[in-house]
Amino acid sequence: MKLLRTISPYIVILGLVVLVIVLVTSLITPQEITYTEFIRELRAENIKSVEINDNTATLILKEKSASDEKLGEGKYILRIKSLENFDKMMLDEISNGRNVEYKNKVQDVPFVVTLLPYILLVIVFFIFMYVMLGQGQGGNKSMNFGKSRARLYTTSKITFEHVAGAKEEKEEMMELVSFLKNPKQYSLLGARIPKGVLMVGPPGTGKTYLAKAVAGEAGVPFFSISGSDFVEMYVGVGASRVRDLFEQAKKNSPCLVFIDEIDAVGRHRGAGVGGGHDEREQTLNQLLVEMDGFGINEGVIVIAATNRPDILDPALTRPGRFDRKIVVGYPDIKAREEILNVHAKNKPLEDGVDLGDVAKITSGFTAADLENLLNEAALLAARDRKETIGNEQIKEATFRVIVGPEKKSRVMTEKDKWVTALHEVGHAIAVKLLSSTNKVDRISIIPAGTAGGYTAHRPEEDTSYMTRSQLVEEIMVCLGGKAAEDILLNEVSTGASSDLKRANSVAHNMVAKYGMSESIGNLVFDDGGEVFIGKDYGHTRNYSEETAAAIDREVKLIIDNAYDKVKSVLKDNINKLNSISRILLEKERIEGEEFERLMSEPEAIDV
Repeated sequence: MKLLRTISPYIVILGLVVLVIVLVTSLITPQEITYTEFIRELRAENIKSVEINDNTATLILKEKSASDEKLGEGKYILRIKSLENFDKMMLDEISNGRNVEYKNKVQDVPFVVTLLPYILLVIVFFIFMYVMLGQGQGGNKSMNFGKSRARLYTTSKITFEHVAGAKEEKEEMMELVSFLKNPKQYSLLGARIPKGVLMVGPPGTGKTYLAKAVAGEAGVPFFSISGSDFVEMYVGVGASRVRDLFEQAKKNSPCLVFIDEIDAVGRHRGAGVGGGHDEREQTLNQLLVEMDGFGINEGVIVIAATNRPDILDPALTRPGRFDRKIVVGYPDIKAREEILNVHAKNKPLEDGVDLGDVAKITSGFTAADLENLLNEAALLAARDRKETIGNEQIKEATFRVIVGPEKKSRVMTEKDKWVTALHEVGHAIAVKLLSSTNKVDRISIIPAGTAGGYTAHRPEEDTSYMTRSQLVEEIMVCLGGKAAEDILLNEVSTGASSDLKRANSVAHNMVAKYGMSESIGNLVFDDGGEVFIGKDYGHTRNYSEETAAAIDREVKLIIDNAYDKVKSVLKDNINKLNSISRILLEKERIEGEEFERLMSEPEAIDV
């Protein structure tokens, strides 16, 4: 497409030239005469000359025709059906004494036609030169496999003022800025400039944004590349790109090199299917040499980001290559409010909107989630033809981010709706009566995402740790839906599958990872990954079958005890379970405030 866009003006110009030539030719073409008129003028001795070119005869009249006023003196053309008969007739007329100049010759080739092959050769030559030299910014792409694909930004418009909710992370990064701006201050004290900084954290927490802010504050060139850009199907290309990247960085030092998703190239060596001699490992070896080998990379600081630090090669993460590891985690309530304020600058909010309250109900949200929340709220306000964003749009956007958009058009039978209502109210009552940290936000039987319904609940405050009782409460909340179905329907549905998976996962972690079982005690059994198939697909157990059976018994005991307790609580509140389920079946959605009222005023419920 790029090539067509480049040569299209020349094609248009050529077409216009051809069109003009055709029009001019049509204007100067002589008038056509019929065969009858030709014979009449020939016998009247009014034809001066006749010249034949292929099947066309060009003739010149001596004077204006005496029998036809339309035919005046000048040149005319005559279409010949049979050249042989016409030639014989003209020769007979001349032999009978007609005074006519007669010529029969082969048509001359126009001059433009003779130049056409040369014109085509020139066009083909220029197209060839464009394809071979015009692409890749002056170089053939087929010869540039080993060139780095890093993008160079001479300046970054993002500074630390644009980064919110990462106070400690910014303080760590400010030292890098100080190193780049005033390296002599540190060299006088014998301090070595860090060669690399590894940023670790969940996806969407702002690692890439923080790296851009460092480049913007330091005012130095900024190379940005992804780890996957190094790896190629051709052997040796990745290592060549690493060398080229650091050569370019040295020419622009002091500078920053940012490698996003470094786990694509920095995975533990020996973890590939081909053993230790594959393209990715050659690329990693070259990266190790460039960062802390015999080469000197003064003034080049490497910043890398990943959300999988556990699979990185130890040689890459050691001091001397990545001297610092900065953890960019989930923002707390204060940080979430700061992030919301940054993303709400260009969005008109209603007077009643308090971003502090929004921060309270968004526990566990990343910076990307918060930006997406406000964007979804703005889209909902635009859909409702509103000029400002209100609390209603923000609340609805929160649920859209958590569970996905509701699918109100999906058809469900009354039986499915009733089972879903029982299931979700069972969860809600378990949250209300058994959880010491969570609060119900909304109960809905409207399908959203992949779920047929949902019960949204949130912790009332941020917590860094969970106790054994809190984990048991989480298991009971997960089992509340199945218990409600079991009590009122005397059977259970497949809708509890995801809840059971979650409950089993929490119970297994309590026994095998957290040491929260009585019989197993403080022993921890964490499955190790098989390094030669990527630490992801193969798992080996470091304990016996007897211990595995003991773990299974403890997990079953925790889940059974939790199920018995939540089932007992729901039986004690069976009237509330039944009546609230009927209200939910009618309304399809119950907000948290209404649910609290229904739970606190049982006499107002019609059982």
